[in-house]
Amino acid sequence: MTSNVGTIDRILRAALGVGLLYLAFFSGLPAFDGALLKYGAAIVGAVMLIVAATRMCPIYSILGIKTCRT
Repeated sequence: MTSNVGTIDRILRAALGVGLLYLAFFSGLPAFDGALLKYGAAIVGAVMLIVAATRMCPIYSILGIKTCRT
């Protein structure tokens, strides 16, 4: 597997992942009381953190997009 996620993209994905996990579990907002939104945000946040850690996005591979330098 080759890297296809650049540094700025990684930072934004990591921040989004942490933000979604915070909203899902620690924010206490009424919108996240329902199971669908709460666990949906948690799953998307976890996927964002995994992609940021591995620097490999399967959707980018399918579409042929690279945000990193070669």
